[in-house]
Amino acid sequence: MNVHDLDPVILSLITFTPLAGAILLLFLPRRDREIRWFSLGISLLAFVASLHLPVHFHRAEPGFQFELDKAWIPTPNIHYHLGVDGVSLWLAVLTTFLTPLCVLISWRSVNERVKEFFILLLVLETALIGVFVSLDLFLFYFFWEATLIPMALLIGMYGHGRKIYAAVKFFLYTMIASMFMLAAILWLYAKTGTFDFIALQRAAQAGQIPDFPSAAGWLFLGFFVAFAVKVPLFPFHTWLPDAHVEAPTAGSVLLAGVLLKMGTYGMLRFNLGLFPLQARANAGWISVLALIGIIYGALVAMIQPNLKKLIAYSSVSHLGFVVLGIFSFTAAGLSGATFVMLAHGVSTGGLFMLAGLLYERRHTYEIREYGGLATPMPVYSATFMVLMLASVGLPLLNGFIGEFLVLSGAFQSRPLFGILGATGVIWSACYLLWMYQRVFFGQVRNAVNAGLLDIDGRERTALWPTAVAALVMGVAPLLWLNSIEPSIHSMLVPFTQVASKVVGQ
Repeated sequence: MNVHDLDPVILSLITFTPLAGAILLLFLPRRDREIRWFSLGISLLAFVASLHLPVHFHRAEPGFQFELDKAWIPTPNIHYHLGVDGVSLWLAVLTTFLTPLCVLISWRSVNERVKEFFILLLVLETALIGVFVSLDLFLFYFFWEATLIPMALLIGMYGHGRKIYAAVKFFLYTMIASMFMLAAILWLYAKTGTFDFIALQRAAQAGQIPDFPSAAGWLFLGFFVAFAVKVPLFPFHTWLPDAHVEAPTAGSVLLAGVLLKMGTYGMLRFNLGLFPLQARANAGWISVLALIGIIYGALVAMIQPNLKKLIAYSSVSHLGFVVLGIFSFTAAGLSGATFVMLAHGVSTGGLFMLAGLLYERRHTYEIREYGGLATPMPVYSATFMVLMLASVGLPLLNGFIGEFLVLSGAFQSRPLFGILGATGVIWSACYLLWMYQRVFFGQVRNAVNAGLLDIDGRERTALWPTAVAALVMGVAPLLWLNSIEPSIHSMLVPFTQVASKVVGQ
């Protein structure tokens, strides 16, 4: 069989392989070892299948590829429409990359209701991939909401401390915000009779949607509120630290690595794709919120006594860079924003895994409980340093190129925003390097820490792919940017047309 025969079905295969594995898990006997190995095999199968996308993706083409469009429900007019471009392609691969690592990192830490844990993890993977590959707004919304249930259950069933409070807060925040997006989607369907993103985009650009000019501002805000809460953008961020601190390690990895990217992906795809005029009109105050998030997130991270909460607030800061890049409306800004999404998923996902391994050994995230860990745990400390420096934005690691492009785009758009955004890089170096110094350098202050075991083979297998990916992305970013940039230039066409009209007038 020709490998290109897979093109029409590959997205369905990648999306639903984890769900099929979760269903099969229901019928497996409750033997924990077999359940873990089966879950690892299924997640690796999804990852291997997802590699078909970058290998056979036509990088010079800006449109959607691997498309599948089938009528699903005649009334209302819902299609099973899947496709990826240079942006969503890598977010789907990021999801399949992180999930097997989550299985490995949870191998020993989850000992009760093991079957249910891995079922929830695989269902969550299917929902996350579905968000990035859906081109029908109903299907997109279905997958968007489907991520809430397994993530909330992972936090509530397998988390720590105030896990029920954190799970309910996460669920309510994101579900209530999503209602505004649902209202906007239903308005668009009522006026056009279709949920298809491509058809809606063409109709909006051609002025063929009745009453669209008067409603577009509200529709833009409906989508934006849902995405801003998911990012989370300041001041909608308060659910995130609780969810991260109380979540199990695998939940934190997928929450920071992928789920938060649903918000920034939604802004890029729908806020800019369907409402370019409104995006331009609202860019000023949104960029200000992004800048506040960058600086505020970094400053709050600096004073955190809890290691996991520090990493959580670093996500608020780094995702602010993504929003700033998106609303710069420059090729550098949007390409950088997409690259930061991927880089943050890799490096912060790795940092949460490292924090989880420390918790397994000491059952605390308090920074004051540590100190001098480089002596008993040299391999762990070196791995932590690589991923911490990637998050700082050290050149030749993945954090640098994305943030450089974002700040370049922001400076082109508004020099002041670029300058203020650049301070976030300085603050991130302050809080991450200070944290590393307190945890790993100096004498072992707590006698218990002197006997801590370094990471074993399984843990290295889970961690080192993230460190290698951080290095490869930093050294060879064009492997990603060559496929991202054509899609970004296509997204920017409406903004260049608007600018040309303004200049002409």
